[in-house]
Amino acid sequence: MTSPATQATAARPSLWRNREFVALWSGQIVSSLGASISGTAMPLLVLATTGSPSDAGIVGAAGTLPFLVANLPAGPLVDRWNRRTILLVSELVAGLALATVPIAMWLGILTVAQLSVVAFVQGICFVFFGLAERAALPKIVPAALLPTAVAQNEARSRGAALAGPPLGGMLFGIGPALPFLADAFSYVIAAVALLFIRLDLQNQTRTPAEPLWRATTTGLRWIWRHPLIRAAILLLAASNLVFQALILILVVLAQHQGATSSTIGVMLGIYSGGGLIGALAASRLHRHFTPKVVIIGINWIWAAMLPLLALTSNPLQIGAIGAACAFIGPLWNVVIITYASVLVPNELLGRVTSAAMTLSWGVMPLASLGAGYLLTALGPTGSVYVLTAVMLVTAITATASPAVRHAPSLPAHDEPA
Repeated sequence: MTSPATQATAARPSLWRNREFVALWSGQIVSSLGASISGTAMPLLVLATTGSPSDAGIVGAAGTLPFLVANLPAGPLVDRWNRRTILLVSELVAGLALATVPIAMWLGILTVAQLSVVAFVQGICFVFFGLAERAALPKIVPAALLPTAVAQNEARSRGAALAGPPLGGMLFGIGPALPFLADAFSYVIAAVALLFIRLDLQNQTRTPAEPLWRATTTGLRWIWRHPLIRAAILLLAASNLVFQALILILVVLAQHQGATSSTIGVMLGIYSGGGLIGALAASRLHRHFTPKVVIIGINWIWAAMLPLLALTSNPLQIGAIGAACAFIGPLWNVVIITYASVLVPNELLGRVTSAAMTLSWGVMPLASLGAGYLLTALGPTGSVYVLTAVMLVTAITATASPAVRHAPSLPAHDEPA
């Protein structure tokens, strides 16, 4: 006879007993760590090579440009192509691109143009992988565990962002080529982990074929018909604009105070540590706050925290303030991604996600370029005040939005991780 405890365990499946999810998650934590390591080293390499914040902004913009130009066409392609193949090819191509950086350094032919191309290729691969992973996730885990899976993916990314910057700064101090070698190797490990996923990741519902140009707008039309999703994505775009620009500004602010690459890595690691703790808490916190409270409250907290960055020049204090901002970000992501996973038909999920990422992440190239020119014109302190003003307007807009004020509750998910 099966005991009640055993029956309860069987009725409430554990996410960590899901072999496919564990394989995907494990490989991606390695890949995310590598990307965080090279992402920390990239602006340090540009600044060490040219001494120009504008050049660092250009390379950063190249890396995020795919969010603007590739997301819309990538969405319908993810819905049409084999998702497993997209995941695998994205990892391998990104790894090959990163491997060219240390080779060019050893040959003495490294240029800002090459770094921009490498960043762009890495960004393209990130777009395709991210869309395919989000579309495949509902095929890997049951709906009841989706919020927990999303939160664990957040924890994965935030954990890599915590460990990556100190490692990136340390490796860069030892040898500028090392962070990029580490990232290239991490992509290989992640590709091997994908081979352990055996489930069919394709959607079983076949929709009539439509021209690619029309398919690229399907997601935008769906978003436009749902006021809450539309409002949340536009608000997310504004906050992404602010925080993408903030990273380069904080690096330059710390450099002006004489911080070493290792110290800057620790500062960014502390910043990301808040995101990791927030991601670990988000899987449970989302049950205690309504989406309205999350969307409005988080924007006001960010608007209150940002000006504090202009009042200190200590890298560790900067990291601590950034950690407080990063702590609440995962809760926002869990709410929005869960809404999309539940509301969007799976056969449209790639297209809707790509449209959402185009709107919310497409601002990042402008943020990187803007940060470089703000630093040149106003310096790091003045740049922080400009970002604070943008965040204040965003918080006011969130509060005034009828769609946000009347946001429905998320579906109940009582199963434990």
